[in-house]
Amino acid sequence: MTQLFFATITFLMANVMNPDATKTATNSHDFKFPYNMEAPAQTFEMVGGLDEISGLTLSKDGNYLLANNDELGKIYFLNKTTGAIEKEIDFHKEGDYEGIEVIGDRVFIVKSSGTIYEIENLGTAEQNRIKHKFFLTKENDVEALGYDEKNNRLLLGCKGKSGEGEDFMRKKAVFAFDLNTMTLQEEPVFLITLSDVCQYLGTCSLDGHVLENLNEFFNPAGEILGFSPSSIAVHPVTGHLYITSSKGKMIIVLDEVGKILHIEKLTKAIHPQPEGLCFEKDGTMWISNEAKKASPARVYRFEYVVN
Repeated sequence: MTQLFFATITFLMANVMNPDATKTATNSHDFKFPYNMEAPAQTFEMVGGLDEISGLTLSKDGNYLLANNDELGKIYFLNKTTGAIEKEIDFHKEGDYEGIEVIGDRVFIVKSSGTIYEIENLGTAEQNRIKHKFFLTKENDVEALGYDEKNNRLLLGCKGKSGEGEDFMRKKAVFAFDLNTMTLQEEPVFLITLSDVCQYLGTCSLDGHVLENLNEFFNPAGEILGFSPSSIAVHPVTGHLYITSSKGKMIIVLDEVGKILHIEKLTKAIHPQPEGLCFEKDGTMWISNEAKKASPARVYRFEYVVN
């Protein structure tokens, strides 16, 4: 009993002295990427207005994939078995629309300017659109939108400007839209930095050829961080943050406090322009790719493999 008491006190004291101890419990070296990105379980080729498929999410009941075109103010309902467009619903005029998320009975869509559109009662006579505009602009070039259920917020990933000053050229920001207060937090909740990426690459155990390509892409002496968030989603099983980048063709996985756990390099032949990302409750992953040159727009399903 005495030994147990002192062991407990020692554990508690260690966490008081080091409040970040629990935050760094996940060891990136132990992380195993749970998807085979070379072998999709299902592939759909998009037709009928979705060449420029920019966002992807699931319907409230999970029966459909919802997608949007980054040029048209439409929401598309896709059959999860065939990929066919079963219906289209207009929500606004033409514009540069990027990510899409469904939260309960509401649909949220973000423009590259940072404007968030909240659509209530989608597809009914009572359909209503609410505009949320804050400090983000076209310079920030918002493209990624994801729902963080645990913290009841939307996450907005910026391809462009992350802050003021040269130092921010080497960083990419993720901002949070608080769904309790319906306000956008002024400071980023996550920052992906060139120095953090290079530190990860210096200690990771990636395949030699992959590592060589990533080291070439993430030049530590470079003036900018090439990684550009194109979609963002919170994994429903692990709570990890998955962020795709069309530039460089990759997925970066972060833990809940923003530590880099893994970088997955994507094959250009399969993922020429990854723009949309969402998860089923069981961890099944869906990724959409815009059409590029001879490659049509595609949506892929990947099975979640528990290691």
